[in-house]
Amino acid sequence: MDKPIIGITMGDPASIGPEITIKALADKTLYDRCRPVVVGDSCMLEKAKKIVGHEELVIHPIREVSEAAFAHGTVDVVDMKLVDADTLPIGMVSREAGDAAYRYVVKDIELAMDGKVDATVTNAFNKEAVNLAGHHYSGHTEVYADKTGTKNYTMMLAHENVRVVHVSTHVSLREACDRVKKQRVLDVIRIANDACKSLGIANPKIGVAGLNPHSGEHGMFGTEEIDEIIPAIEEAKKEGILADGPVPPDTVFSKARGGWYDIVVAMYHDQGHIPLKVLGFVYNEKEQKWDAVAGVNITLGLPIIRVSVDHGTAFDQAGTGTASELSLVNAIDYAVLFAGNRMG
Repeated sequence: MDKPIIGITMGDPASIGPEITIKALADKTLYDRCRPVVVGDSCMLEKAKKIVGHEELVIHPIREVSEAAFAHGTVDVVDMKLVDADTLPIGMVSREAGDAAYRYVVKDIELAMDGKVDATVTNAFNKEAVNLAGHHYSGHTEVYADKTGTKNYTMMLAHENVRVVHVSTHVSLREACDRVKKQRVLDVIRIANDACKSLGIANPKIGVAGLNPHSGEHGMFGTEEIDEIIPAIEEAKKEGILADGPVPPDTVFSKARGGWYDIVVAMYHDQGHIPLKVLGFVYNEKEQKWDAVAGVNITLGLPIIRVSVDHGTAFDQAGTGTASELSLVNAIDYAVLFAGNRMG
C-alpha cells in the first residue's frame, strides 16, 4: 500500500506555522511514514528555513500535487502566491495574513475532496485576522464543516492516552449550557465510538462528563444530567456502546489518564481543552520557555480527514526559530493513522 499523501497548511504566514513546518519536514523519518505536501506560500518557507537553520532544504513550488517529488530534502509546496515575504509583518495580526491562511485551508479541503491528498493537517490561523479578511468563521472546524457540507461533527483533542470530544466548542458558556441536549450528546457519543474504532480500539470505553459540579448531585446543582445526559447515555447503551456516566467533570479526566476510558465526552470547550493542555503544554519556569506544546485536534464526522496542531499562532515566537514542531509532527502522525485505516 502506498504511503498516504498528507496536505499540510502553512497556517498564518505571519505566525510560527512556516517555521514549525520546515522543522517537521526536515526529519527524514517523516517521509518513511507519509508523503507530505505543504499548501501555502513558497516565499515564506524560503524565509522560514533560514530562520530555523535548515537552509539545506530545497523549497519546491508546484501547482498540482502530481508534480510533488515526495523526497526528503525537498519541501513540496502548492504555491498559492498570496503574500510577499519581504513586506508581510511577522508576528502581527493582519488582514493579508488572515486571508492567506483561510485560502490555504480552503485549498487543502478541495484537494482532499478531490482525492488528491488522503488527509489534511492544519497549522494554526488567527481567528481575528481571518475575520478581518471578511471570512466570518470562529475556527478551522467551522470552515471544514461549511466547505464539506457537514452538519453533524465534533472536535476531538488527543494527547498520549487521553482523548476528548465536545458537545459544543466555540460558543459562549451560557449558550454551551443550552446546547446540552439529549440528541446532541447521543450524536457525540456515537462519533466518539466510531473515532476510537477508526484508531483500532475494538470496544471503546466512553466516559461521559456531567455538565454541573458533581454531575448535578441528583438535581441539587442542575438538572441537565437527569433531563438530557442520562437519557443519551441510556440510548447509547441500547446500541451496544460502552458509555459510562455522567461522570463528575473534576474526576473524569484523571480516570481517562489512568486507563478507565478510551475517550471522554466533554460538554463544552474549556471543560475538554483545559485538562488536555495541562497535560500537553509544559512551561519551563527556570529557562522561561516552553519545553513542550503537544496535543492534536481532530475534526470528526467529516467526509475527509482533518487533524490540527493544538496551539495558536504564537506571534510572540514568530521569527525566532524557537517554536516546537512536536504538535505538528503528532498531528501528521494521527493523520497518517486515520488515512491508513481508511485506505485499508
